[in-house]
Amino acid sequence: MNARPLVIAVDGPAAAGKGTLARRLAAALDLPYLDTGLLYRAVGRRVLDRGLDPRDVVVAEAEARAMTAEDLARTDLRGPAADMAASAVAAIPAVRAALLDWQREFGRRHGAVMDGRDIGTVVFPDAPIKLFVTAGAKERARRRWAELQARGVAADLDQVEAELRARDAQDAGRSVAPMKPAEDATVLDTTALDAEAAYAAALRLVRARMATA
Repeated sequence: MNARPLVIAVDGPAAAGKGTLARRLAAALDLPYLDTGLLYRAVGRRVLDRGLDPRDVVVAEAEARAMTAEDLARTDLRGPAADMAASAVAAIPAVRAALLDWQREFGRRHGAVMDGRDIGTVVFPDAPIKLFVTAGAKERARRRWAELQARGVAADLDQVEAELRARDAQDAGRSVAPMKPAEDATVLDTTALDAEAAYAAALRLVRARMATA
């Protein structure tokens, strides 16, 4: 039996399906769910609301420290502009520091399934269960394009792929907490899996790790 609340880290690039998987795993295991990417999206959106540059260190840190729970409930935290703003502020060490303690306290207090890009490497490097969910760039772009279409948002598939690849490069190339699998993470490639098959595979992996954690 775990002596402390269980934290499951689910990391990976955009549109790989990690958010959907993490939410379903949390429900199946009766754990809270936290989309840590929303924290950075909320900060990026606050900067954009002011008409300023998300790469501005001083502005971004100030907005990170001023963020409230209400910011996480906004309905405009998705889409190309929000995506790139989130990636930009996430590359700023002062922003990451401002949000790190909040994320750790949430996991330590409640236990959680947490999804993001550096949960297993930085936020909870000692998490007993870590998944890195990925998929090919073309398939991830197709999924993001289909998601936008379903929401009635006009989008060009080639442009969606170009923006996704640009974000991948920014996330993987930043000097602070670059996106990469933790050394002890299990990599789950969902390129050829539909949502149900990906969930079933993830749940098997998690339960197998729980049995030995």
